[in-house]
Amino acid sequence: MKIKKLLDLSQTFYHNNPGYMPYELCEINYETLVPKDGYTSERIYMNTHTSTHFDAPFHHFVDGVDAAQYPIDRLVGEAVPIDLFDLPEHSAITAEHLEKYADIVKPGDILLLCTGYGLKRSWSSDYVDNWTFLSVSGANWVVEHGVKGVAIDAMSVGGPKPEDEGGPVHKICLSKGIWYGEELYLPRELLEEKRWNFAFLPLKMERCSGAPGRAIAWTEE
Repeated sequence: MKIKKLLDLSQTFYHNNPGYMPYELCEINYETLVPKDGYTSERIYMNTHTSTHFDAPFHHFVDGVDAAQYPIDRLVGEAVPIDLFDLPEHSAITAEHLEKYADIVKPGDILLLCTGYGLKRSWSSDYVDNWTFLSVSGANWVVEHGVKGVAIDAMSVGGPKPEDEGGPVHKICLSKGIWYGEELYLPRELLEEKRWNFAFLPLKMERCSGAPGRAIAWTEE
């Protein structure tokens, strides 16, 4: 195998980086420094659902598989980018939007919901409280088409408002063992190909409902 193109689809972590509003801010501080200790190290305090991360079934189900137990083969596979860049802010991604890709999406695929919000990452009200999200009909479409994972570049796959039904959206897929990836960086460059090789490798965190990780996509010659 020779890689033709490789894309890093991950957002960075930094002190007080943007995050889901109910959670405490991410804190990253130096614990040792070269001038004082001869080496540099850091201590991190943050929610496991911070920056680029994935949701395991345990996120919404007390008897669900946790981040450490989740099968790694379901986090690697072929991915289809879904072009949602031109949707207005705070749009619901419905089954109708996804049905346009019905001829491309195959059972076992991973969907990349490219909303453009990953390019807006900041503490703006648009990014942290008005993002585009997956609807209940969209989540049901995912299940019906045998998709094994869904990644989005917005703060969450569920919407920011109570009427967006974020809880049901999470439960529909997580109850079927379908993972969610949130806060990825999904550039327009992904639209140059209909299919990509994809991998999301979260930290192996036992009894955790999610875990931060690195997401990559690549094509081969």
